[in-house]
Amino acid sequence: MKKREKEEIRSLGDAELESLLKETEKELFNLKFNKKIAPIDNPLKIRLLRRKIAFIKTVINQRRSKNEIGAK
Repeated sequence: MKKREKEEIRSLGDAELESLLKETEKELFNLKFNKKIAPIDNPLKIRLLRRKIAFIKTVINQRRSKNEIGAK
């Protein structure tokens, strides 16, 4: 992912992040499903989507831990 895309993800709100995570996971599922049926045009997209999901989850967990520390 490019730096600009990471900054855009970081700037999203919590609800938007959850929504983006669900959309990205659904896209990854569909891509994997289509891969089983027939060859896909860009197999690299699977890796990119997995990394994007990991980054989104990282941002969500960082915010949760930051909120927990702030609440103490």
